[in-house]
Amino acid sequence: MGPDESAGAQADARQWPHSARDGVTRRSAPRVLVAEDQEEMRTLLRRALKRRGYDVVEAPDGPQLVRAIVDGLRASETQVPDLIVTDVRMPGFSGLEVLARLRRDGWNTPFILITAFGDAQLHEEAARLGAARVLNKPFAMEELCDAVESLVPPLR
Repeated sequence: MGPDESAGAQADARQWPHSARDGVTRRSAPRVLVAEDQEEMRTLLRRALKRRGYDVVEAPDGPQLVRAIVDGLRASETQVPDLIVTDVRMPGFSGLEVLARLRRDGWNTPFILITAFGDAQLHEEAARLGAARVLNKPFAMEELCDAVESLVPPLR
């Protein structure tokens, strides 16, 4: 099962907000969905973003990334992420595959891709798909947090 099947029918996906920021006045911390298959890295990302005032939802692989998005849409109060930070290479399907699917469905939620394999071709593909940023590992956590804040400022 790939991102096309997991996310449901295209018509169904269009019923939900294409971005959590579309027409919403935020009263709670912005939600960042972090997908990273290395547990230690995922923990570092979560802690850094929580310290900056974000609500963080975690996913350990591609299928769980899609599940977190779908579960947020199905919640009694829709909980669409304001931003997605995802590793490119993960079990199941890649961050690029999920980004491509969401863009095909009209979603404009900002994506930050992180990768240990950031060659020119990957950067070009990410730009073509509309990724906001691509950070090559290793990167400074401050660089990631600054990128997140520039895309989705925390509540102050």
